[in-house]
Amino acid sequence: MASPALAKLGRRVRLGLIGGGGGALIGPVHRVAARLDECFDIVAGALSSNAEKALAEALRLGVPRGYPSVAAMIAGEAARPDGIDAVAIMTPNDSHHGYAAAALEAGLDVICDKPLTNDLASSLDLVARAKASRRLLCVTHNYSGYPMVREARAAIAAGEIGPLRVVHASYVQGSLGTRVEDNPEQISDRLRWRLDPARGGLSHVLGDIGTHVHQLVGYVAGRRIEAVLADVGSVIPGRTAHDTASVVVRLEGGARGALFVTKAATGAENALSIEAYGEAGGVSWNQAAANELRVMRNARPAEIRTRGLPTLHPLARAAARIPAGHPEAFFEAFANLYRDFAELVAARRTGAAPDPLAKSVPMAEDGADGLAFVEACIASTKLGKWVDVQRV
Repeated sequence: MASPALAKLGRRVRLGLIGGGGGALIGPVHRVAARLDECFDIVAGALSSNAEKALAEALRLGVPRGYPSVAAMIAGEAARPDGIDAVAIMTPNDSHHGYAAAALEAGLDVICDKPLTNDLASSLDLVARAKASRRLLCVTHNYSGYPMVREARAAIAAGEIGPLRVVHASYVQGSLGTRVEDNPEQISDRLRWRLDPARGGLSHVLGDIGTHVHQLVGYVAGRRIEAVLADVGSVIPGRTAHDTASVVVRLEGGARGALFVTKAATGAENALSIEAYGEAGGVSWNQAAANELRVMRNARPAEIRTRGLPTLHPLARAAARIPAGHPEAFFEAFANLYRDFAELVAARRTGAAPDPLAKSVPMAEDGADGLAFVEACIASTKLGKWVDVQRV
């Protein structure tokens, strides 16, 4: 997809990495996604909180300028005429606020892994900082990057299923189906910090995958969740970290729905799905068949729309790279967010008008809204009643 904004910038966006080295799960995904459309040059990085490892990882990964710390990278790049334009944050949740705040203060645009932070107050602080600095702060809720998820959003927005009535979404994993806590020496570093409330947040399941489902529902439905009736906790005896949440929701405009997330479904293979139904029909998508969207109407055969076809809505067409029949999936969906981010960064830096389709990328407000949802669910569980989700 040609970008007038990037053409006007006359070069790729220069990106600095924060975290993502070593055995990090999401680091390679961010790096591939950033490079996939040749919108970014990864020129710098502070790839570990350990200074020695940070420098070693930069060398191993071929990052031209490695730094021992984030502060050193921000200062060092600011002193260069060819310094970074933006940073990508892929570190444990508890560090997101500090790194994002430092980058924004230095005049850098930011793309950050989810959740934005571990609590609503700190996420609202980042929203305010991004606005005050007039810099971008995007969040990698990558499932909204799938072409057929974008087709679902566009179809609902176009009125194809009529006024929205019902939404159902679930995200089912099996990584915590047994008491992994009984064998601490076998727990990976990336799981250990996630299960620690001080680092991974007050609700492991909601912070780790519940915020994804919350964002997916809001993105597809085109409206926010206003109130929740939740049951959040653990189904594994003796476990202190939350592994399961069932949430009944009310959306703007009167639609109702239900969200279910768990990491205790032994044998489940990252099963993510969403259905939305209106007065005239419905749409259904699941990640196992990510290149298809099922469109349903009463007394008519279901229509299966597939990725890459010219008959799709522009939002979905712009998210596909190769012809129909050639499947795209997780890395490409992640890359769509990076491509949108690059478009917005280039437009801001050059004063060009960004491609309107790039504006669907999740922003700081979306990330904060996810934390408002988490806190409302925890409060609802404690109180045993409906709780309004604070508006961001």
